[in-house]
Amino acid sequence: MSKNYPLTELPLKVNVESKAILKKTIQANRLLAELKGAVRSMPNQDILISSLALQEAKDSSEIENIVTTYDELYRANAGEMKISNQTKEVYRYRQALYCGFDLVKKQRLLLKKHIIRVQQILENNDAGIRTQTGTVLKNQQTGKIIYTPPQGYQQTQDLMDNLEKYINQRDGLDGVDPLIKMAIIHYQFESIHPFYDGNGRTGRIVNILYLILNDLLDLPILYLSSYIINTKQNYYHLLGKLQHNQDTWQEWIIYILDGVTQTAQQNIYLIDAINQLMYEQKQQLKTNLPKIYSKDLLEMLFKQPYIKIDFLADGLNMTRKTAATHLKKIENVGILQRLKSGRDVYFINTKLVELLQP
Repeated sequence: MSKNYPLTELPLKVNVESKAILKKTIQANRLLAELKGAVRSMPNQDILISSLALQEAKDSSEIENIVTTYDELYRANAGEMKISNQTKEVYRYRQALYCGFDLVKKQRLLLKKHIIRVQQILENNDAGIRTQTGTVLKNQQTGKIIYTPPQGYQQTQDLMDNLEKYINQRDGLDGVDPLIKMAIIHYQFESIHPFYDGNGRTGRIVNILYLILNDLLDLPILYLSSYIINTKQNYYHLLGKLQHNQDTWQEWIIYILDGVTQTAQQNIYLIDAINQLMYEQKQQLKTNLPKIYSKDLLEMLFKQPYIKIDFLADGLNMTRKTAATHLKKIENVGILQRLKSGRDVYFINTKLVELLQP
């Protein structure tokens, strides 16, 4: 295998805006605009943030062989304490994503220190940027070294400082479309490999934060992790190919743009389906339980797929007894399904769960 191509500072010295890439960019931007509009059609956008962030946490962690089930993840989200270490690690991903989103929205910047903070939450440590040499990426089956990232601490810091500048140059150091820049940023970050652990998951969070930073989306609801899982072999093949041959930028960028397009389209379908389900369950509640129906009650049924009595009581400012009675009535009309787990009782919006699980 040829030697690693030495990482250079951004912007790139080559023109990557080929006709094929520009065509894909137009399509991806159009679908992102449609997705942005679809999100604004939701009566309560918190519904999407909560559900899709959990889905992304599961998918992104699965790429790194950190596997949990939707059932356990939804229980953790509802407050269950007895969960596996794998689920705790996946749940930290959502916390890291929320932290990054909050920082970008408030500061309108995505800085190196923000990326370090995201990784700290993910890994539950403060190791920060690699300080020791010896980090290599190996083929998990053969153990063969496939890529050696920058080894020197100062070189890694300098490359991250340059990446920070490139990310936050809103008018573009190279004048390329933000979606093309996202593909370049993702490659650069993964190739710098700045942390001992959590680089893949951190890099995927950086993707969505970059979309927010550039106003391509209002909320963190477009994630490439599911796309990468379905095309995992191609993802690593193209990333590795580019790390050894800089003539392959077009293949990599088109791969990322296709991921944005496909994922945006899937999320548009999902939002339409959630809106339709909300309408159907609204009609069920108004017809069968007109005395307890309210817009706020309906939205609570969608904020968490697994609902506990305390969640409803706190969210609607009612007593536990009233909340329990409401949930029982909603169960009786077929919207919710009761699940007992030890001392915990959950009420599951089964049709919502079916929509959220691909």
